[in-house]
Amino acid sequence: MEAKAIARHIRVTPMKARRVVNLVRGKQANEALAILKFAQQAASEPVYKVVASAMANARVLADRDGLPFDEGDLYISEAFVDEGPTMKRFQPRAQGRAYRIKKRTSHITVVVATPENEEAR
Repeated sequence: MEAKAIARHIRVTPMKARRVVNLVRGKQANEALAILKFAQQAASEPVYKVVASAMANARVLADRDGLPFDEGDLYISEAFVDEGPTMKRFQPRAQGRAYRIKKRTSHITVVVATPENEEAR
């Protein structure tokens, strides 16, 4: 079984979010939540929410299909961060110049799966 969750337009730069996602890629889902809960990076909060959402989506899929479900079996099979739209702002600088500020956003995607799903591939 495989379940996916996507968070779009998250106000954290993709580079910072990728540092956090790399911590949990390939780990068991419950272990990943524990790591994210105590990670000091600010990007760990939205990544935590996406992983929790993917786990909840897996539970819903299992209930819908009538499959046995155990959260302990889930692991993060895919996790990646794409760049979202960039908001462009201007800040005044010396001698009448304007300085461009780029406020970047991210799209965070997490896919959780059970081990037997990988063997079937």
